[in-house]
Amino acid sequence: MHSQLREKNDIKIFILYLLRHIGYPLDFVSINDIVVQDGYVGYFDFAECFAELLETGNIVELADPTGEGKDEMYEITPQGIIVADSLDSRLLSSIREKSLKSALRFLSFRERGAKVKFDFRPMAGGRFTCNCIIQEKDEELMNVELILESSNQLERIRHNFYERPEVVYKGILAVLTGEVNYLIDP
Repeated sequence: MHSQLREKNDIKIFILYLLRHIGYPLDFVSINDIVVQDGYVGYFDFAECFAELLETGNIVELADPTGEGKDEMYEITPQGIIVADSLDSRLLSSIREKSLKSALRFLSFRERGAKVKFDFRPMAGGRFTCNCIIQEKDEELMNVELILESSNQLERIRHNFYERPEVVYKGILAVLTGEVNYLIDP
């Protein structure tokens, strides 16, 4: 299992490091997703440290130029860049590299316009068969068919798949390539 970053300063440096290397504004949900996705930082620690970074001026909320009330966007400030550049060596290089790679993959997946489709059919005995499909342009990246035991299981899978298809895709790849052996080791 991953060792988590526990020190608040390390978590703040980690957040700034990712924002520094992504290089463009993101909404809060996307920042949260890229920071917590590899398990180094928990959600509550992220939220607390993110708020403190805003208070200290290392991250800034951008004004909505359209006035349409869309999700607030945030970016690293010049002060935050200095902090990230001077202190990122406090983080293990393996954590920095893996997390940045994961963050860029997550954002690329979202920006490429991958389409998500979830189909299901009832079966005898209250069971269901479902397909979780991810398409990019005309190419099918993933098509997983599952047989489920209940409508409750069907709804949980449907919700999670639509909420974070890139995490599902990444998880399936990780399991099949053996990158998460802790799930299958006895």
